Amino acid sequence: MNWAFLQGLLSGVNKYSTALGRIWLSVVFIFRVLVYVVAAESVWDDEQKDFICNTKQPGCPNVCYDEFFPVSHVRLWALQLILVTCPSLLVVMHVAYREDREKRHRLKHGPNAQPLYGHTGKKRGGLWWTYLLSLIFKATVDIGFLYIFHRLYKNYDMPRVVACSTSPCPHTVDCFISRPTEKKVFTYFMVATAVVCILLNLCEVGYLVCKRCLEVVGPRRRKGQRQDHLPTSYSSYDPLQKESSQDRTAVLINTGLAPEDIGGYT
Repeated sequence: MNWAFLQGLLSGVNKYSTALGRIWLSVVFIFRVLVYVVAAESVWDDEQKDFICNTKQPGCPNVCYDEFFPVSHVRLWALQLILVTCPSLLVVMHVAYREDREKRHRLKHGPNAQPLYGHTGKKRGGLWWTYLLSLIFKATVDIGFLYIFHRLYKNYDMPRVVACSTSPCPHTVDCFISRPTEKKVFTYFMVATAVVCILLNLCEVGYLVCKRCLEVVGPRRRKGQRQDHLPTSYSSYDPLQKESSQDRTAVLINTGLAPEDIGGYT
């Protein structure tokens, strides 16, 4: 399978992500996609061919293999990685839609027209919701696949020998799994990286929600504080109280009034 498309997708969405989002992208690309392509596929390449049972009954090994491995690990991981990275494509498409709308707006109203967006890649309005829902979807996909693996493979274990009595096997036979230790190591590694990605997604959701709440509540709080500090009443203004003693004397001389005539000023 060619993963170049996923590599380009992850690289393109990186510039629209937060710091936690960039860490998530690095974990997915380095510890999941590359490990899958370089090592995991080759480990499971011979899984059915080397699944050997101690019987010569035709069809028994195939039936036993299907009972214990109803879905291949690598195929489930491939589907998981595709579904996890697809929401990032929605974010890129939303940004591209904004850029195209901004371009048509400027062509219609001129280059000096008021822009529709302060920054087309800034997570505001609909793009904020798209990004948030993509994080929730990615976390949900990883959680769902971890549950599927848990149900199918009994706590992600990879035994060396399994007992099978399914028809057409003539009796209970022992079947041997090839390279069980390697498969167990890669299974736990892929599960651990999926858990890390889930935590990163949930932390990013919390970060975005808290940041948005602060942006909404902060200006309102500052506005309320400014209103609380405004004076409720104003005293009458007396220009003679703001003047120096020399200015008050000059006023008295020019008007011909005695100090007691204007309230006892001296």
